[in-house]
Amino acid sequence: MTGRLDGIVLGTGHNALVLQAYLCRAGLRVLSVDRAETPGGGLATVENPRHPGFLHNTHSFFHRAITAMPWYVDLELERHGASYIEPELNVAMICPDGRVLKWWRDLDRTLESVAAISSRDAKVLAAWIERFEPIVDGLLVPEASSPPLPPELRRERLERTAEGRLLMEVSASSPLEFVRSEFEDPTVRAGLLFFNGLREVDLRLPGFGHSIPALLAGRHKAQMCVGGSARLAEALVADIVEHGGEVLCGVEIDGILVERDRATGLALADGRRIEGVDFVVSGLNPQQTLLELTDADHVDAAIRDRAERFEYNLLAPLFALNVALSEPPSYQAATDDSDLEQAFMTILGLGHDGQFDEILSAHQRGAMPSTVMWGAVPTRFDSTQAPPGHHTAFMWEKLPYRLGGDPDGWDRVGRDHGQLMLKEWTSAAPNLADSVIDWFVRTPRDTVRSLPNMREGDLLVGAFANDQVGFHRPFPGAGHYRSGVEGLYLCGGSCHPGGNITGLCGYNAAGVVMADLGATPWWSPAVR
Repeated sequence: MTGRLDGIVLGTGHNALVLQAYLCRAGLRVLSVDRAETPGGGLATVENPRHPGFLHNTHSFFHRAITAMPWYVDLELERHGASYIEPELNVAMICPDGRVLKWWRDLDRTLESVAAISSRDAKVLAAWIERFEPIVDGLLVPEASSPPLPPELRRERLERTAEGRLLMEVSASSPLEFVRSEFEDPTVRAGLLFFNGLREVDLRLPGFGHSIPALLAGRHKAQMCVGGSARLAEALVADIVEHGGEVLCGVEIDGILVERDRATGLALADGRRIEGVDFVVSGLNPQQTLLELTDADHVDAAIRDRAERFEYNLLAPLFALNVALSEPPSYQAATDDSDLEQAFMTILGLGHDGQFDEILSAHQRGAMPSTVMWGAVPTRFDSTQAPPGHHTAFMWEKLPYRLGGDPDGWDRVGRDHGQLMLKEWTSAAPNLADSVIDWFVRTPRDTVRSLPNMREGDLLVGAFANDQVGFHRPFPGAGHYRSGVEGLYLCGGSCHPGGNITGLCGYNAAGVVMADLGATPWWSPAVR
C-alpha cells in the first residue's frame, strides 16, 4: 500500500480478517501481515501433492452456526464466494457395542434416537433444551457478540430475570457434573459430553455446566464451507481488498514499534518499517504480542507478568489422519442403519462417560489414551473437494502435545500412530482396506509449527481456567480487547468469547477500535 496507513493487523487468522474487513469498510486504510504464505490461519484447505484434485482441510472443518454470525451477513461473504452446508444428520456416534446415537437438525429425531437408548434421558434432554432456548437467544448469543461486561455488572443484570438466574445456577457446575447429575445412561452421557463439551471446553471446569444444554438448544449445528474451509478466508480477503485494504503474507515480524508509550507501527525482519499508524491490532496470543514482539520497556510489569502466566488447554491438541479414497467409508453399523451413509460427523470408539477420565489421565501423563476419534467425509456433501467419483475424509483424535514429555516425540511416532488409527477406522469400515489411495497425518507438533499462536497445540488459544473468561480474558487489564499498551489491541482467540471459528473476537474488537478512534460503526452491533 502506498501512502499513510491508519492501522496494521498482525496475523491473518479469521478473527484478524473479520476485524480488518470491518475497519476497511469504515474507510480506514489497514494492512495485515503474516509469516504464513497464505491467509486464513486454521482455515486451511490444501491439495494433495501426490494426487491432484484431492482437497484436505488440515485444521478447521466443523464450523458451528457461521451463517448466523453478524459478520457473515454484514460483510456479504456469500457475494464473495462463501457458502455453507448444514447436513440433516449432523452427528452419528457409533458405539463399540454397535448402538448408534444420532443428533439431527430436527430435534424430534434427535430425541427419538436418545429415547432408543434411554427414554428417561430423552425426556430430561427435551426439558433442558426447552428451558435453554430463550437463554441462548436472549443472553448467550448477544453476550458472545458484544464486548464483555465486568463480572459484577454481568451478575447484577443476570439476577434480574428468571433466565439469567437459571443460567448462573447451571453454570456453577462443570460439564461433567451437569451431565452426570442430570442423565443416567453412560452412553447418553458420553455423547452429550463429547459432541457438546470435549471439543469446546475442559469438561472439568466449573462455570461451564451450561455449555451442554446451550449448544443443544442452539438453532444451528455443525456446518461445512463449500469448496473447503479456506474459501471462508478467501471471501474475507476479497472483501478487504474490495474496500481498499491489503493482506501481506510470507513476511516475518520483528517487533511492534512504540513511541511515547503508544503503538505506532511495525518492524519487519527484512529491515522494513511501517510507521505512523493510529493503531496496531494483534490476532496473535498474549505471549507473542506482549512478550516477544513488544519491548519490555513499553509494557507495564504487571501486564507482562499476567501475559506470561496465561494458560493453555491440556486437552485441546488434535492429531489428524487425512485420506484420499476411491470410495467413501462404509460402516458395518450401516447394515442395520442406512442413515449412517449420510452422517456428517461420525464418532468412533466412544461408549461411556468414564472414558473421559481415562483420556484426561493419559494427557496428564503425556501418554496415548484409548482411541476415540471423530471426523467426516466432506465429499459426501461437496463433490468439488475430490476428482469425480472419488472422496476425501479425515479422522481426528485428542492427543497430548508433549508426548512422553517431549513434543518432538511426534516426529518419531506420528506416522506409526496414523497407521494404527487407520487400522481402527478400517475395523469399523472394512472397505477402507481397498479404497485408501493415499494418507498423511498432522500431529499436535505440526499444528504449532504452522500456527504458533496455538501454543501447546491449543486450538482454542487459551484455557478458560484461572479466571481467563469474559471480561478477564485473556487476563485482568487486557479483557476489553485493549492490551494495556496504548494503541495496541488484541483480537485473537485468546480474547472473549474464545477460540474456534466464530469470528466474534474480531467482530467485537473492531467495535472497540472504532470507539477509541471516536468513530461511529457503520454496522449495527448486536444488542446485549
